[in-house]
Amino acid sequence: MRSVTKGTDSLAMFWDSSALVAALLTDARSTELIDAFDRDPAPAIWWTTPVECRSAVVRSVREKRATRDEATEAMERLRDVRSQTREVLPVESVRTRALQLVAQHPLRAADALQLAAALIWCEEQPSIETFVCLDRRLREAARREGFTLLPQD
Repeated sequence: MRSVTKGTDSLAMFWDSSALVAALLTDARSTELIDAFDRDPAPAIWWTTPVECRSAVVRSVREKRATRDEATEAMERLRDVRSQTREVLPVESVRTRALQLVAQHPLRAADALQLAAALIWCEEQPSIETFVCLDRRLREAARREGFTLLPQD
């Protein structure tokens, strides 16, 4: 999000839209999340994350939790984020995994797709990867699947 050179001593992380939105707009955890993003050598996101982030930013303006100027800045930062991330595309393996996840965890469809994308991204090896998320239900499902979570509780 900032113009910094990313180190290679950190593990790559999968970023849920809830964490990115908190980093894009002013939030209690913005600084912590921005610092984590800047340390991430190869951040990854799900294919729909930019749409989810834009929706959340626009909703923040509509609900008067952010100004139009703040939203414009957030969208500029989102463009920067997209240039630095790898996107997991909507392939059949993501859908198949999401179908399994909705049966195993109390997840909404979009959250199941997000978690499925993360599992495909890490080649079903979540114990060595980090999932960055603020959504309580999705965090619990990711923890149960074996991911390390950020921010830490």
